[in-house]
Amino acid sequence: MLASDATGRASAAVDLYWLPLGAGGHFVRLNGRIYEALAARARRRPACDLYHSALQVKVAEGTFVVEQAPVHDWSGMQRGVVAEGAVGSRWAGRFRIFRYEIRLWFGGHIPDVAEAVDSPRRLTNDEDRARRVLDLVGQVPTPVWGRDELATGDMWNSNSVIAWVIARSGIDADLIQPPAGGRAPGWHAGLVVARRQDEEAARTAVVSQEHSDGR
Repeated sequence: MLASDATGRASAAVDLYWLPLGAGGHFVRLNGRIYEALAARARRRPACDLYHSALQVKVAEGTFVVEQAPVHDWSGMQRGVVAEGAVGSRWAGRFRIFRYEIRLWFGGHIPDVAEAVDSPRRLTNDEDRARRVLDLVGQVPTPVWGRDELATGDMWNSNSVIAWVIARSGIDADLIQPPAGGRAPGWHAGLVVARRQDEEAARTAVVSQEHSDGR
């Protein structure tokens, strides 16, 4: 339900959902558990539950879903697809099965939302922040999924997309954590890239201001 302002009118909202990796699909879930077991063993830590994140953004016009997912078919416009990228390698990305899409889906739904854990988490009711989230989705970087092409120390995946959008919108993403006992691979990558771009934008603004001042 939307929160209301002093006049009783519905306000904006940005909600975060945590979905267990492979929700609704045993193959993906099994592979995720194998991956996490190997990663935990290599780092000598307990294995964690893995999570995939998505956003639901409510504004006056309606509700949007923001999510990265596999390309199911070529009817992306129906799902509000604003960008695509390759999975595994750029060469493999020539084939639909090895591509992902980023959705800004008006009136859309989050698949398997019934399995979401500790969700939804309300991130903000601020309308400017909510609209900033919507404006940013089409600007998300699209490096190869599952790789660290941007040298962040973490793979790029669906969690990277959500973390990047949240951080660049001005919402404090550093304090967001997955459900207890869980891990969100890729989240760090999104924060690192967002921070770099914010710093670059700040430097550009300073240089521009200096030029306008004649310095």
